[in-house]
Amino acid sequence: MAGKTLTRADLAEAVHRDVGLTRQESADMVQAVFQTLSDTLAGGDSVKLSSFGSFQLRDKTGRVGRNPKTGEEVPIDPRRVLVFKPSQVLKDQIDKALSKKS
Repeated sequence: MAGKTLTRADLAEAVHRDVGLTRQESADMVQAVFQTLSDTLAGGDSVKLSSFGSFQLRDKTGRVGRNPKTGEEVPIDPRRVLVFKPSQVLKDQIDKALSKKS
């Protein structure tokens, strides 16, 4: 299931093609959107994109892990992780696209 990865340049090109902005304006717009998302998440807030999904920060507690090779116990510090939860609209769209391929 090898597919093409969507890149920032691909997004900027799509904005250029669909909206009609110059390539530089499109790239700047995509950059501004990502910067706003990053700043919001770095500030500790969640980001919810209607019909797409939400990005949230989750606190994980510290725990004891094991090195699988040696079996040695290793402490894992508490940390914050970023999680993405897709919307039901996105899930349905993906399921529909995958069922067409079968």
